[in-house]
Amino acid sequence: MIEPVTGRKSDPSLRKQLLRLVRQLARGDCAIHHAADGEARLAGAEERLYPQAVIAEARSLGLVHLSGGRIAASAEASAFLRRALVAGGEAFSEQHGEVVAATAEVEGVRQPVRRNLQESPLGAVARLKDRDGRAFLPAEAVEAGERLLADFTRAQLQPRVTASWEPRLSSRAKGHAGGQAEIADSAIAARDRFSRAMDAMGPELSGVAVDVCCFSKGLETVERERQWPARSAKLMLRVALLALARHYAPPQSPPRRRSHHWGAEDYRPAL
Repeated sequence: MIEPVTGRKSDPSLRKQLLRLVRQLARGDCAIHHAADGEARLAGAEERLYPQAVIAEARSLGLVHLSGGRIAASAEASAFLRRALVAGGEAFSEQHGEVVAATAEVEGVRQPVRRNLQESPLGAVARLKDRDGRAFLPAEAVEAGERLLADFTRAQLQPRVTASWEPRLSSRAKGHAGGQAEIADSAIAARDRFSRAMDAMGPELSGVAVDVCCFSKGLETVERERQWPARSAKLMLRVALLALARHYAPPQSPPRRRSHHWGAEDYRPAL
C-alpha cells in the first residue's frame, strides 16, 4: 500500500517535489530529459525541473512509469493524490504552492508582496535557469507578463464559454458606483493599455506573449501550434517580455552634455 506523502518520514522538500511531479503527470504524460546538476526536465503542457531523487522516489512507490523517453502517471497516482489531499487539508495547498517574496507596483507605489508561482501562467517559465544558474526570465520580465494578463482580464477579452449569471448592468442607473458606465470606462482603458503593449512588442513577438501569459498555454503547445523548433518558444517569450518591460518602464536617457567654449576674459563671440 502506498502511503500519502504527509505520512512519510522523509525530507519535506522531497515530499513537496513528489506531490508536484505526480500532479503534473496527472494532467498528461511528459517527455523526460536529463539536465545538469542531477536534475530531470519534464516537458509537456508545462516544463519543469525535478531532482533525480524525486523521479527515483516516484518510481519506487509505483506512482510513475518510464517508457521510450516519456514518463507517465501510473494507476496508483490518482489514489495517492486523493489520500494526500484528505490527509493534508490546507497544508496540502501550502505544500503545493511555491510562494516567493517579490515587489509589485500597487497604485503607483512599489510594495513587498508574496507571489505564488504555481498560480501564475509564467510560473513554470519563471523557475527555469540558464547555464549560469540564474533565472531565465528576469524579474521585470515576469512582472511585465503579469501586468499584461491583468490588463487582458480587466479589458474583458477572455472568450466566454459559459452562461453569465451576473445581474444585467443595464438595470443600474448611470452614474451610480459600479454602474455600466464605470465598468465600460475601466474596460476601455484596459483595452487601450493592452493595445499599446501589443504594439510595443510588435506582431512577431506579441503572439507568444498572449498565448503564454493570457491563455496559459505551455511552451510545448505554442511550439506545436506555431510549428516552431523545439525550445524556441521560451527564447521568443523572453525577448517579447523584455521588450514589454521596456515599454512599461522606459529606460531613462542620459542627461545631455552641455557644450562649453573656452576663451580669454575679454573674449566676445562673433555674431
